[in-house]
Amino acid sequence: MSTALNRALEAVLEAADTEALRRSTARLIEVYRSGAPPERQVLRDPVSAAAYAAYRMPATHAAVARVLRHALDVAPDLPTASLLDLGGGTGAAAWAVADAVDDLEHVEVVDGSADALALGRRLGQHGPPPLAGARWTHRDLAAGASLPAADLVTVSYVLGELPGELPARVVDAAAAAGRTVVVVEPGTPRGFGAVLAARERLLAAGLHLLAPCPHEAACPLAAAGDWCHLAVRLDRTALHRRLKGAALGHEDEKVSYVVATRDPAHARALPAGRVLRLPVKRKGLVQLEVCHADGTAGRELVTRRDPPRYRAARHVAQGGGGRRRERTRQTGR
Repeated sequence: MSTALNRALEAVLEAADTEALRRSTARLIEVYRSGAPPERQVLRDPVSAAAYAAYRMPATHAAVARVLRHALDVAPDLPTASLLDLGGGTGAAAWAVADAVDDLEHVEVVDGSADALALGRRLGQHGPPPLAGARWTHRDLAAGASLPAADLVTVSYVLGELPGELPARVVDAAAAAGRTVVVVEPGTPRGFGAVLAARERLLAAGLHLLAPCPHEAACPLAAAGDWCHLAVRLDRTALHRRLKGAALGHEDEKVSYVVATRDPAHARALPAGRVLRLPVKRKGLVQLEVCHADGTAGRELVTRRDPPRYRAARHVAQGGGGRRRERTRQTGR
C-alpha cells in the first residue's frame, strides 16, 4: 500500500467513530459478498464513505497499482498525463496512478456518491499535486452524456455494482473517452465475467489489448470454464485490521482485469505469454500455467536441462511475461 495514502487515511479518519465505522464496514462486506448489484447507493452517507475508504481503498489501490505495473512492463511510454477515474469514489485508483507514473498532470474522479467524492477530495489534499488539484465530479453514470477525453480511463470495482445494460454503456463511454482504458474487477468468476464482457466491447470499439492477454483471440480460460485472475498481497493497517476483525497483518486481493489502448504500436509489444497461476517450484523443475500469444493456454514444465529458461522460470511471478524496459518521461504535452 502507498505510504502516502496510508498517512492520508490516518490523518482524515483519525477522529472518526471507530464503532460506527465497524458497523458500516460489516454492512459493506455483506453487500459486496452478496454478489448482486446493490439496489441503492452503497456509499450513501459520510460514515459509509469513511468505512469504505478504510476497508477498501488499500486493496483497490494495491490491485490497480499491480495492473498498471503489468501494463507499463509492456508499454513503458504509455501516455498518462491525464486520468479520468469513472466510479472512482474516494479515489483509490487515482492514488494508484499517481504513485505509478511520473507525468500525471490532470485528474478527474467521477462518481454518483457525493459523500465519497467529498472524502476523496479531503484525502487528496494530503497527496501529490495531481490529487490535491483533482476535480471531483458528482455524476450519475447512468446519465449517458459524453465524457471528457483523457490519456487514461480507469473503471475499477464498478461494473459489478451496475444493473442491466449499464456496465456495457459505461465501458463504451470509457472507450470513447480514453486513449487507454483500464478495467479492474474482483478476481471471482463473476468479476471475470464482467471483465470478459468489457474486453469484448473494448475490442469492438477498435482498441487493442495491452494486458494481461498476449493475444486478441477468444479467451482460452473462459472456453474451458475457468477464469483469469491474480492475487495481490497487501499489508493491513491497524485500522483495517480493527474494522475487519482480522488477525493477520496482510491479505491477498484477487483481481481480474483488462487494459486496452488505441495505439496499435503499444499493442504490438505484447509478450509471448502470461503466467496465469503462481508457479509451482520443485527441485530442478518449475511448473507454469501459461496463456500463449497464439490464443491457447496450458501447462509448461521447465527443467534444469534448459538453464536460461529455468533461471527465468524460477523468478517469474504470477501475471509475469511482459518485457520490462526503462520507462521514459513523456514531454511535449
